[in-house]
Amino acid sequence: MTPAARLSAAIEILGHILDGDAAEKALTNWARGSRYAGSKDRAAVRDHVFGALRCKRSFTTLGGAQTGRGIVLGMLRAQGVNPDEMFTGIGHAPTPLTDEERAQGDTPEGNAALDIPDWIAPQLAASLGDDFTAVCHALQKRAPVFLRVNTLKTNLKQAAIDLAGENIQTTPHPLSPTALEVTENPRRVHLSAPYNDGRVELQDAASQAVVDLLPLRPDMRVLDYCAGGGGKVLAMAARASASYFAHDANPQRMKDLPDRAERAGASVTLFEPEDVAASGPYDLVLCDVPCSGSGAWRRSPAGKWEFKPEKLDQLREIQAEILTKAAGLVAPNGVLAYTTCSLLDAENSEQIEAFTTGSDWKCTSQTRFTPLDGGDGFFCALLTR
Repeated sequence: MTPAARLSAAIEILGHILDGDAAEKALTNWARGSRYAGSKDRAAVRDHVFGALRCKRSFTTLGGAQTGRGIVLGMLRAQGVNPDEMFTGIGHAPTPLTDEERAQGDTPEGNAALDIPDWIAPQLAASLGDDFTAVCHALQKRAPVFLRVNTLKTNLKQAAIDLAGENIQTTPHPLSPTALEVTENPRRVHLSAPYNDGRVELQDAASQAVVDLLPLRPDMRVLDYCAGGGGKVLAMAARASASYFAHDANPQRMKDLPDRAERAGASVTLFEPEDVAASGPYDLVLCDVPCSGSGAWRRSPAGKWEFKPEKLDQLREIQAEILTKAAGLVAPNGVLAYTTCSLLDAENSEQIEAFTTGSDWKCTSQTRFTPLDGGDGFFCALLTR
């Protein structure tokens, strides 16, 4: 595919996303119907689509229309590329621009320039303070690829050497002693031996840093109450040889966890929802609760535009409910850990304040990471009675 043909594909896929398709579904459907596209073509088109979604509002303003074509036109203008060089109509290139399209488009300002929905901008600004603008700009860019070195099988130095042997270059990241940032050939990671035999896992550096904050001891009984795919419980298992248990309200989310644990050399017991209370109490209960995902919007940029005020209200109710339920599973001298990948105080410090007010729980520490620290945005609070 030519560069212009890749843009045509991105225009088509963005159109489906604007019509309501999930980004991954739209990309998958396009790839299935475009057998001529090689792996480099698919990767390039994917990069165009996700880059456009991160900056959908500013590109729409620059392009003059919230359509796949308008967004790609705005993207080219933002990159300083003459759109007429790509919109030629030759081969599979987008059709030439009309005089109207050439005349359309304005310079984005305010929240449009920051690619933030107007309704959530005040809450983000209040939560981030002086970092608001810089964080918004960070969310417009592609996220780094991070690996967690599984210390059950190797160490940071050896993992970097092994990856380099497969032409995957990495560098240690200061957020966590187990974090490697992939600097060359990130798309080779899934094919590499260190990944497939469990020496490294894909995990954001800030997510690893959250696990580093947890007070683990070898004699503990540890419950990951919202385990999902199991990234954090596997990271905990590599830190200390405690007894680990995983639960999720939707057990299907944990379907790959047994295989991942076996590959990592870790032992994790999975619970059905009805079994978790009967097996308690636990010395440490981690609640990585459902949230806005605002700290990871550069990885899942469609979520930024789909998120609505009513969804935030629903999430805050769910978070409060999880805190209350999980608190009842903590041993008398145990620790309750509350984490999100959100940048919003409404989901973070305000939830902790509401939970501890009038209760026998107290917050012993709160830590927030933002994309300015290098990884995604995360929040972690530790609570004891």
